[in-house]
Amino acid sequence: MTENRPSNHRLIQIFNRYLEPGGEEAWVRTLEESLGLPTCYLNSSDWVGINAPPFWSQAVRMINNPDSLRTVRDFQHRHDADAWIIHNAFPVGSAALYREAQRNEIPLIQYTHNFRPFALGYLKTSDLDIFPSRMRMYLTEIKRASWQGSRLKTAWLAAVYSFAGLLGWFDAITAWIAVSDFMRDQLITAGVAAEKIFTLRHFWKLSTGVTNASSEEHYLFIGRIVEMKGVLVLLDVWERIRAKNGDGPRLVIVGDGPLAPLVESRAKKNPLVTFRGIVRGREKADLFQRARAIIAPSLCLESLGLVAYEAYDFGKPILAARAGGLGEIVVHNQTGLLHEPGDVATLHEQVMSVEGEPQVRAQLGRNGREWLLENANEETWRRKFNDIIEFAVAAKRKR
Repeated sequence: MTENRPSNHRLIQIFNRYLEPGGEEAWVRTLEESLGLPTCYLNSSDWVGINAPPFWSQAVRMINNPDSLRTVRDFQHRHDADAWIIHNAFPVGSAALYREAQRNEIPLIQYTHNFRPFALGYLKTSDLDIFPSRMRMYLTEIKRASWQGSRLKTAWLAAVYSFAGLLGWFDAITAWIAVSDFMRDQLITAGVAAEKIFTLRHFWKLSTGVTNASSEEHYLFIGRIVEMKGVLVLLDVWERIRAKNGDGPRLVIVGDGPLAPLVESRAKKNPLVTFRGIVRGREKADLFQRARAIIAPSLCLESLGLVAYEAYDFGKPILAARAGGLGEIVVHNQTGLLHEPGDVATLHEQVMSVEGEPQVRAQLGRNGREWLLENANEETWRRKFNDIIEFAVAAKRKR
């Protein structure tokens, strides 16, 4: 561990990379780089291509993958960690990672970037009535092929979670970190003991100053190009803008995902919309700098919504769906505007409203930056994080 270790205890974090990197992986890297947390990476890409294990072997290994266990054991041996932080263990890491911590009496902290193990993929607002029942939630998600677009794969992931739960492997978790009050409340409803789960929103390191309003040229969507992120809703809004006004504000869509070809096709039919695909580094920063506002029209229940942090960093307001944790960090009429998920009419009205009031846009952006300074301080985060680690280690000792 490095000298900026955030705890008196030696820690490692374990993360099974997804096929498509996103906010969860970015946060894992942040902890690795900022706090010096050694990270044991497992890779979903190992199970893709000509060298991948056969399908039946992958299914078995989701329960117990000897290769991943060997990797984690070697990592543990090198770092002699007092506790593990697990972000994602599936599919390559396997459920047996929890059993491994249990057998070795290692305190385990589960970082909840999503609803697993109580759900399998993106959840909608309407799912909240189902969510407290794990079996009903699994069946609902199997019907809509929530995981990797396959009902069979979704059913097997549900079976793996159920198997691990029945064997008590998830009892290895001595503390849970929820990234929003919304997530904490939902996981308590699903069965997590309230005294074991703590809200700890991400910290943020400011990277820029507030931009000059004269450089604002477009509205910006940045995220996974999937239906649940609301990108099709956004295209509907801009079709309405074109139909009503003939001309109007420009929209730039950034990201990649299964719907990228459809989004690109629809963007070509609307001269107000530009699809940019994946952008990084200076190009990404430039798009934020020149944005009038950032739009996050999610249809899914966001655990937090780091895109709001990015907007505030650049002094930009955010027009967001009241979806999960997003509704917690976007303050309506103060740092941005909220609409109900999927409400094309309201989002259209909000875009045109802020479009006609540049001074209001600028004030919302300034308020957002102030919110970030007050609510995403790294030192405050470290103190709370240390308290959670101490709780997890003490809880294991009491056992």
